[in-house]
Amino acid sequence: MAAISVPKIRQTVEELYRTESRRVFATLVRLLGNFDLAEEALHDAFAAAAEKWPQEGVPANPRAWLVSTGRFKAIDTLRRRTRFDASLADLASKLDTEANSLEVTDDSQVEDDRLRLIFTCCHPALSPEAQVALTLREVCGLTTEEIASAFLVSPTTLAQRIVRAKAKIRDAGIPYQVPSKDDLPDRLETVLQVIYLVFNEGYAASSGPTLTRASLSEEAIRLGRLLMALLPDAEVIGLLALMLLQESRRTARTSPTGDLILLEDQDRSLWNREQIIEGQQLVQRAIATGPIGVYTVQAAIAAIHAAAPSTAATAWNQIVAWYDVLVQLNPSPIVELNRAVAIAMRDGPAAGLQLIDSILARGDLSDYHLAHAAQADLRRRLGKTAAARASYEQALALAKQEPERRFLEKRLQELG
Repeated sequence: MAAISVPKIRQTVEELYRTESRRVFATLVRLLGNFDLAEEALHDAFAAAAEKWPQEGVPANPRAWLVSTGRFKAIDTLRRRTRFDASLADLASKLDTEANSLEVTDDSQVEDDRLRLIFTCCHPALSPEAQVALTLREVCGLTTEEIASAFLVSPTTLAQRIVRAKAKIRDAGIPYQVPSKDDLPDRLETVLQVIYLVFNEGYAASSGPTLTRASLSEEAIRLGRLLMALLPDAEVIGLLALMLLQESRRTARTSPTGDLILLEDQDRSLWNREQIIEGQQLVQRAIATGPIGVYTVQAAIAAIHAAAPSTAATAWNQIVAWYDVLVQLNPSPIVELNRAVAIAMRDGPAAGLQLIDSILARGDLSDYHLAHAAQADLRRRLGKTAAARASYEQALALAKQEPERRFLEKRLQELG
């Protein structure tokens, strides 16, 4: 044991909680096989550290001490509860027997536990909403109140969502493990979708008074870094690159009063150069690693935007070419819409408008406000004022985010 002055004990414990608690929790979930029991054991272990370390000193391996202590605290908890539930006696005995051989000194083992936890929280048997909530709660350590606030639901609703997800994992016997090599591609796609969904809700909130929620984007990037360190797959690298490149523009995307600023009007000197450089390097790495997937392609597009000194000087031909690839990899109306906007920038508004009109004529994206907003903008540029007004009004009727609504209202006023 390494001695440490008493005044620093609290600071040490608090710092360890910030940096190690989710690692300790992930290992406790594996050892105990129960989310709630592991969470309780985690807090008991840190409470014990705050009590014992002032007298005994900080252990040489604090993480191993916390895991071991947490596990023994869980065994004691189960033994106390056997008076009410006799079925817990066998579990307590089993954990007690296994505890004698417990060794948690290998960092790679701990990181494997974190990877197992991510895949468990993002299991496809859970609903997308449950996957997001459980990942933010158990992997990132956000409170129920913080997650509820971010997604504009009540804490009670969010808590029920998490409880149902945990029950599903328990009752369905969802294994706490990294998928096999054969299952990994499909399961990894789900994990990446969850991380990007969290990022998007932070980067462009679906509704509410503000355009962005920085804390969610930061958590998604942190998750992306963790996943890349644990599993450096090309698409994992591509997703992290994409998030960094998009996040680099955050400061320039809104005015001091919170109003939306379009890409073409942004002050590019405000873009975060460190994030851009890292993102561009990761794009190159993802392409070199291969195979190229949807996140890598989107990151390549974002990298082209990041390298351009202005909208006019953007390599729109390259962007359209990447969108041609993306349409093949992920044929969807939203990808078609983004491609149409890029074509409008390359070939003129009439060419882009023809494509957007056909998308909306099919009935696709009729409830997507950004499709109507894009149509309105191209009609405005072509001088089709009455048609532009109709499209802006349709977009306004569908928009739920206040900065976007203010932007659309301003466009309508400009039309006269």
